[in-house]
Amino acid sequence: MAAPSDASIGGGGDDSLYPIAVLIDELRNEDVQLRLNSIKKLSTIALALGVERTRKELIPFLTDTIYDEDEVLLALAEQLGMFTPLVGGAEFVHSLLPPLESLATVEETVVRDKAVDSLRTIAAQHSAADLEAHFVPLLKRLATGDWFTSRMSACGLFSVCYPRVSSALKAELRQNFRNLCGDDTPMVRRAVAGKLGEFAKVIEIDNLKTDLIPLFTALAADEQDSVRLLAMEACGSIASLLAADDTEQLVMPTLREAANDKSWRVRYMVADKFTELQKAVGPEITKNDLVPAFQNLLKDCEAEVRAAAAQKVKDFCQNLPADNREQVIMTGILPCLKELVSDSNTHVKSALASVIMGLSPVLGKDNTIEHLLPLFLTQLKDECPEVRLNIISNLDCVNEVIGVKQLSQSILPAIVELAEDTKWRVRLAIIEYMPLLAGQLGVEFFDEKLNALFMAWLLDHVYAIREAATQNLKKLVEKFGLDWAQATAIPKVIQMSRDQNYLHRLTCLFSINLLAEVCGAEVTVRLMIPTVFGMAGDAVANVRFNVAKTLQKLGPMLDQSYLQSNVKPCLLKLKGDTDIDVQYYAVEALDVLKMA
Repeated sequence: MAAPSDASIGGGGDDSLYPIAVLIDELRNEDVQLRLNSIKKLSTIALALGVERTRKELIPFLTDTIYDEDEVLLALAEQLGMFTPLVGGAEFVHSLLPPLESLATVEETVVRDKAVDSLRTIAAQHSAADLEAHFVPLLKRLATGDWFTSRMSACGLFSVCYPRVSSALKAELRQNFRNLCGDDTPMVRRAVAGKLGEFAKVIEIDNLKTDLIPLFTALAADEQDSVRLLAMEACGSIASLLAADDTEQLVMPTLREAANDKSWRVRYMVADKFTELQKAVGPEITKNDLVPAFQNLLKDCEAEVRAAAAQKVKDFCQNLPADNREQVIMTGILPCLKELVSDSNTHVKSALASVIMGLSPVLGKDNTIEHLLPLFLTQLKDECPEVRLNIISNLDCVNEVIGVKQLSQSILPAIVELAEDTKWRVRLAIIEYMPLLAGQLGVEFFDEKLNALFMAWLLDHVYAIREAATQNLKKLVEKFGLDWAQATAIPKVIQMSRDQNYLHRLTCLFSINLLAEVCGAEVTVRLMIPTVFGMAGDAVANVRFNVAKTLQKLGPMLDQSYLQSNVKPCLLKLKGDTDIDVQYYAVEALDVLKMA
């Protein structure tokens, strides 16, 4: 069809449509960026042309100019999915099919995928009659196209139109789908395997058993592992639609084979989807088939498979039938976990560490103390920081089960050891966990066992640790109250103001900044501000200008007379400092506190 001419689109001297002619010119321009900009403004063109001229002139023009850079085509495929109102609504939505059909056959995958997304969107906007008259023929053309690209695109369209067409057309669509499942090109079989699950959800149950499950079985046994693993993605969806007897007979043989597939990628997919499969097949099949399969995946020769299975341990155990859950875990799963905590691969140990603590509520107090605590301690002492980190981050669910006393006796020594770890990220993880731990242990226990350790972090040689320790000091004061702050925290902070290391003196100021927020004006004035004033004469300029910044921050909580009589003289002294940065921050503080 002929492209609209500039004159026709310009409307023979109609100035209001002149910008449209410019945009159409840009669509023909050699500069890719100009064409891309023009495509992104397509809705403007369509609005100016009106719905009839958009259908009769703009859409055919776009259909004829499909041969372009991938970036331009991607933008076009996206725009067309939102074009329904601009062609006159649902009654005329089929006019958008020709350009999208062309886009669904191009070589570039992202363009095809976006065209299929847009086709799926506008399929829902077709009436049942238009769907059969226009959309289904398009789907058949794509499904039987010479190029594998069009057949790949067709795979994503079956599920959106199948429920709304006549029985005769449904039979034809099932046949088209069957043909794609047996396609000579592995990439087409891969595409159809990926859409098997969503097609299963819209097909009638009888046809699911007679038509789709044989296709699923064939794809799950395909010579290409990339096809087999995508077929396994659909396994859970198919099983969830069937009764238990049908699942056992029709799906389980395929699943058993997949769990022992020669390709680790297929076994990985089974492990990754294991809890979905477990929910789909029900308790009886889980007990008889999935528990042994899960054991095998946890012992797999490939680390990636073991890691994927380890990640599912908590969910799998929680979903086991309650009547024999404990027995299955103790006899079937726990022996595998004991091997995994000392696995040679760090990813496997890390995956397990992120979920193993979640078994405590499932197994109860006695089993946790006897069987799980030794595993936690092994992982807490693991050489890999991520493993230790994952255990520390999930301690709270164990505390709920075994109580703080048992936790402190068994795990606390290991935590103290980690608190002095050479890797600063491990120390940081412990610090971030400390307020939670302190809240659970109580103030007396904290003062006795952890206080010295915590205060030592304020003097750590890594800034991130010192900063986290000051933040946590504030949280601890919020938890333990003002009395604890005055008796324990503030004296320690004030002591740092006399430290020989200027970084520790800075930490003193940072701590005062934060503690003042929770301690209030009275305690700040009585116990902390005198220390700040004393540091105004520090030998290090960095400390002096942080004194000015601290006074600026604390100023709003102090009354006016105190500001004038105590804070202002200190800031004026700093304003006359020899260091330019100290002068700058002193002047800024005076301005902010309106004492300039």
